Amino acid sequence: MSKLSNNCFLSIFAVVFLSACDNLTNKVENKLDELENKTMSLDSLINKEVDRVLTFDSLINGGSDKVKKLDSLIDKKTSKLDSISNEKLKLFEKNN
Repeated sequence: MSKLSNNCFLSIFAVVFLSACDNLTNKVENKLDELENKTMSLDSLINKEVDRVLTFDSLINGGSDKVKKLDSLIDKKTSKLDSISNEKLKLFEKNN
Protein backbone atom coordinates (compact mmCIF):
# COMPACT_ATOMS: atom_id res chain seq x y z
CA MET A 1 0.00 0.00 0.00
CA SER A 2 2.89 2.32 0.76
CA LYS A 3 4.27 1.89 -2.75
CA LEU A 4 0.87 2.67 -4.21
CA SER A 5 0.48 5.83 -2.14
CA ASN A 6 4.03 6.92 -3.05
CA ASN A 7 3.29 6.37 -6.74
CA CYS A 8 0.02 8.26 -6.40
CA PHE A 9 1.76 11.10 -4.57
CA LEU A 10 4.53 11.24 -7.21
CA SER A 11 1.92 11.27 -10.00
CA ILE A 12 -0.01 14.11 -8.37
CA PHE A 13 3.21 16.00 -7.68
CA ALA A 14 4.33 15.55 -11.31
CA VAL A 15 0.98 16.87 -12.62
CA VAL A 16 1.09 19.89 -10.30
CA PHE A 17 4.74 20.57 -11.10
CA LEU A 18 4.18 20.34 -14.87
CA SER A 19 1.10 22.53 -14.60
CA ALA A 20 3.10 25.14 -12.67
CA CYS A 21 5.88 24.97 -15.28
CA ASP A 22 3.33 25.42 -18.07
CA ASN A 23 1.85 28.44 -16.28
CA LEU A 24 5.32 29.90 -15.75
CA THR A 25 6.17 29.27 -19.40
CA ASN A 26 3.05 31.14 -20.48
CA LYS A 27 3.91 34.07 -18.23
CA VAL A 28 7.46 34.18 -19.60
CA GLU A 29 6.17 34.06 -23.19
CA ASN A 30 3.73 36.90 -22.44
CA LYS A 31 6.50 39.00 -20.91
CA LEU A 32 8.75 38.29 -23.90
CA ASP A 33 5.94 39.33 -26.26
CA GLU A 34 5.46 42.56 -24.29
CA LEU A 35 9.19 43.19 -24.39
CA GLU A 36 9.29 42.57 -28.13
CA ASN A 37 6.40 44.99 -28.69
CA LYS A 38 8.09 47.66 -26.59
CA THR A 39 11.35 47.07 -28.45
CA MET A 40 9.63 47.45 -31.81
CA SER A 41 7.91 50.61 -30.63
CA LEU A 42 11.19 52.04 -29.38
CA ASP A 43 12.90 51.10 -32.64
CA SER A 44 10.18 52.88 -34.59
CA LEU A 45 10.54 55.97 -32.42
CA ILE A 46 14.32 55.96 -32.84
CA ASN A 47 13.96 55.64 -36.62
CA LYS A 48 11.58 58.62 -36.69
CA GLU A 49 14.00 60.70 -34.64
CA VAL A 50 16.93 59.70 -36.87
CA ASP A 51 14.87 60.78 -39.89
CA ARG A 52 14.21 64.13 -38.20
CA VAL A 53 17.91 64.57 -37.48
CA LEU A 54 18.78 63.76 -41.10
CA THR A 55 16.17 66.25 -42.31
CA PHE A 56 17.53 68.89 -39.96
CA ASP A 57 21.08 68.13 -41.12
CA SER A 58 19.95 68.54 -44.73
CA LEU A 59 18.38 71.91 -43.88
CA ILE A 60 21.59 73.01 -42.16
CA ASN A 61 23.65 71.98 -45.18
CA GLY A 62 21.30 73.89 -47.49
CA GLY A 63 21.57 76.95 -45.26
CA SER A 64 25.34 76.59 -45.17
CA ASP A 65 25.44 76.54 -48.98
CA LYS A 66 23.35 79.71 -49.09
CA VAL A 67 25.67 81.39 -46.59
CA LYS A 68 28.69 80.42 -48.69
CA LYS A 69 27.08 81.88 -51.81
CA LEU A 70 26.20 85.09 -49.98
CA ASP A 71 29.71 85.30 -48.56
CA SER A 72 31.16 84.90 -52.04
CA LEU A 73 28.85 87.60 -53.37
CA ILE A 74 29.79 89.95 -50.52
CA ASP A 75 33.49 89.31 -51.20
CA LYS A 76 33.00 90.18 -54.88
CA LYS A 77 31.08 93.35 -54.06
CA THR A 78 33.64 94.32 -51.42
CA SER A 79 36.43 93.89 -53.95
CA LYS A 80 34.57 96.07 -56.45
CA LEU A 81 33.95 98.74 -53.80
CA ASP A 82 37.60 98.63 -52.73
CA SER A 83 38.69 98.98 -56.34
CA ILE A 84 36.38 101.92 -56.93
CA SER A 85 37.37 103.63 -53.70
CA ASN A 86 41.07 103.13 -54.46
CA GLU A 87 40.60 104.64 -57.91
CA LYS A 88 38.74 107.64 -56.45
CA LEU A 89 41.37 108.03 -53.73
CA LYS A 90 44.16 108.04 -56.34
CA LEU A 91 42.30 110.64 -58.39
CA PHE A 92 41.75 112.73 -55.29
CA GLU A 93 45.44 112.49 -54.36
CA LYS A 94 46.48 113.49 -57.87
CA ASN A 95 44.21 116.53 -57.80
CA ASN A 96 45.55 117.72 -54.45
